[in-house]
Amino acid sequence: MRALRSPARLLGLAALLLALPLCLQAAGSHWVRSLDLCLLYVMLALGMNVVVGYAGLLDLGYVAFYAMGAYLCALLNSAQLSEHFAWAAALSGSGFSTAWWVTVPVAGAVAALLGLLLGAPTLRLRGDYLAVVTLGFGEVLRLLINNLGAEPVNITNGARGIGPVGPLQVFGLDLSRPLLLAGHEIAPVTQHAYLFLALTLATLLACHRLQRSRIGRAWMAIREDEVAAEAMGLPTSRLKLLAFAVGAGFGGVAGAMFSSFQGFISPESFTLQESIFIVAMVVFGGMGHLPGVLLGAVILAGLPEALRYVAGPLQSWSEGRLDAGILRPLLIALTMVGTMLVRPHGLWPAKGRG
Repeated sequence: MRALRSPARLLGLAALLLALPLCLQAAGSHWVRSLDLCLLYVMLALGMNVVVGYAGLLDLGYVAFYAMGAYLCALLNSAQLSEHFAWAAALSGSGFSTAWWVTVPVAGAVAALLGLLLGAPTLRLRGDYLAVVTLGFGEVLRLLINNLGAEPVNITNGARGIGPVGPLQVFGLDLSRPLLLAGHEIAPVTQHAYLFLALTLATLLACHRLQRSRIGRAWMAIREDEVAAEAMGLPTSRLKLLAFAVGAGFGGVAGAMFSSFQGFISPESFTLQESIFIVAMVVFGGMGHLPGVLLGAVILAGLPEALRYVAGPLQSWSEGRLDAGILRPLLIALTMVGTMLVRPHGLWPAKGRG
């Protein structure tokens, strides 16, 4: 962060970030969509870093908060409730359309409340026991979403999912329609990229301020030695609960953005594999170090797309005997294992850890 305090460097970085979505749009909308998903994963990794990297709590159910934000956004911006509940039809008519400044804070607040409800009875556990409990919580929520789709209480529409989800309108700008600006057309995926970029920078700033605060230093003391931190008078239970709530809030906001961007959500998007993938981003980049987490999230989120151009030639070389659906995950796994053998503390660990 200190390297970015120079005004010239800040201006150069700002210009690069502003130009990146437009340059990718010129190359094709597929690349902009990949950038959108990459930014969503960066937000999720930053939220996970609060729990795993700062407080040292292994959470394998983080995808539950992501799912909560996504489903709240979908319910507040679709016809799902109006079609199945008379009171919702009386309130909204054909369907809800909620302002973004209501949807996003509500998704974050409810996800944070869910984090508090999860953390209150479980944070007395440590290590593997906490990981197993959070893993079970994530799976329970996914199964609950999957089964709340039967009459007479059809809230989530079950495995069929909810859609179409209305797009967010930011300051009167409909992100689902192309925008003409100075004679240039900005596609909807590019507009989402700028919105996600702004939210990612806000999340990064919040995490940086938390890291430098008294609360952040207390989290790191708990991460290094919880017994010693408690002996020094730190309220470890409340601090760990706060870490769960803050991380869950970031996950809920990312889920709301995902729901609006996709226009459709289903339980298949919130499996255990997603939680493990997000944890891997934090560990792969460097736990507790924001630049490392950013690097890990960008690499692991973008690696599947980059390996698309490697898997194709390998499949042709093997005359189709190598399945691309298996080959790409295998190459990602080999990359991660090889990197962790060489850099066991992550690609860019914090000082004193590498």
